[in-house]
Amino acid sequence: MQITRRQMLASASALCFPAGGAVSLPNVVYILADDLGIGDLGCYNPESKIPTPNMDLLAREGMRFTDMHSPSSVCTPTRYGILTGRYCWRTKLKQGVLDGESPYLIEPGRLTVAGMLKEKGYRTAAIGKWHLGLGNAWKTDYGKALRPGPLEAGFGSFFGIPASLDMPPYVYVEDDRVVEAPTSKIEGIREQRGIFWRGGGIAPSFRHIDVLPKLTERAVKFLEDQKGSKSPFFLYLALTSPHTPWVAVEAFRGRSQAGPYGDFVAQTDDAVGQVMTAIRRAGLEANTLVMLTSDNGAHWTPEEIERHQHRANGSLRGQKADIYEGGHRIPFLARWPGKIRAGSVNSQLGCLTDLMATVAELTGVSLAQEAGEDSFSFVPALLGSKPRTALRQAIVHHSAQGVFAIREGRWKLVLGRGSGGFSEPKKIIPKPGEPAGELYDLDVDSREQTNLYEKKPEVVKRLTALLEKYQREGRSRV
Repeated sequence: MQITRRQMLASASALCFPAGGAVSLPNVVYILADDLGIGDLGCYNPESKIPTPNMDLLAREGMRFTDMHSPSSVCTPTRYGILTGRYCWRTKLKQGVLDGESPYLIEPGRLTVAGMLKEKGYRTAAIGKWHLGLGNAWKTDYGKALRPGPLEAGFGSFFGIPASLDMPPYVYVEDDRVVEAPTSKIEGIREQRGIFWRGGGIAPSFRHIDVLPKLTERAVKFLEDQKGSKSPFFLYLALTSPHTPWVAVEAFRGRSQAGPYGDFVAQTDDAVGQVMTAIRRAGLEANTLVMLTSDNGAHWTPEEIERHQHRANGSLRGQKADIYEGGHRIPFLARWPGKIRAGSVNSQLGCLTDLMATVAELTGVSLAQEAGEDSFSFVPALLGSKPRTALRQAIVHHSAQGVFAIREGRWKLVLGRGSGGFSEPKKIIPKPGEPAGELYDLDVDSREQTNLYEKKPEVVKRLTALLEKYQREGRSRV
């Protein structure tokens, strides 16, 4: 039976609303970088070869999480998880990502973070990379209204691009229409590592190098327009960088010591700085919760580590798409003046699916069983308060090729052998007598070097049973 958004929302709880007290709903700005590694930021990696002064300032003024994870090591499933509070492997998308002509992925009637906040009177806006499909046809028709799309996901407005910056069609979309039709064609290009896009349709005036500045400009304008407003807002700013193509504008070329990638990260940091400045100038700083993160780890190879002496994923094993920590352990910064202690560091285990339950608690919404099935509130971690219930027990990780892993406390179990993503070996077929999977004790082996699968059969059995329980029951949130 299909249920409505309203049926998924219960009445405001006393958790955030004192009896008879005035309610001040926080503004929420969620900045999602694309392929930004935890080792790119100076606040995580003092040896980073990339200047990130604005993100480092955000860390000093707020909280830095050290054990936050994307639900997938590639982008589409992570974006689905962020907006729905549900693991994407529960949908029809079992591996990989969508492209620029894929149909809408979010199921009809499913509650999203934006829809939930819209019901609470928030002005909701999405700016940037969508990558969750547009329309119902097997191949998106850009000559028609692009629905279902961001508006059906609960956003009152949208401006951005359909998918990744290296996927056609290369167009801007405003709400449910293209701004300029993709009447021209562009050849695919792979000049060098990072300077890459696929061939296909393109709007005549579209230039890849213009996208990040244009999205930043639109985000700043949205924030400026909120000045003096009595309505709270939710801005989901999904940046297109530093995903390929690495196309920094002239002012940032040579800014880093990590090549074109590092320069693009530096420009990404500047975009974050412009957003934070806009919040301050609009007088919104005191009541605005800003969160900054990435959809997965950086696409950064061993060869590039050697060439630039820069570890985009820190000391972690693997990279984007992999089941290893480098694929999904990501930067996560949160700032809310007067609420989040400045300069604090938190080692709480977290997942990006937790956005829904977190903002639900902050706004007094009680989630129904049918919503946010894999979302756990980390409000106690943010505010330094004693949790009323246990924070999440475990996280299910998922690679680009659909390999599963489960993390509980110190233990991480990989159901298979190999990265399941971009790093070699991608898949290992165990020989007789070899372990069928991988088990790591992250408390003493954060680089995942010592496989304890055969030495700890009781842990393997317990974690396998927990993963199967989550899969069988269709939820992990209790």
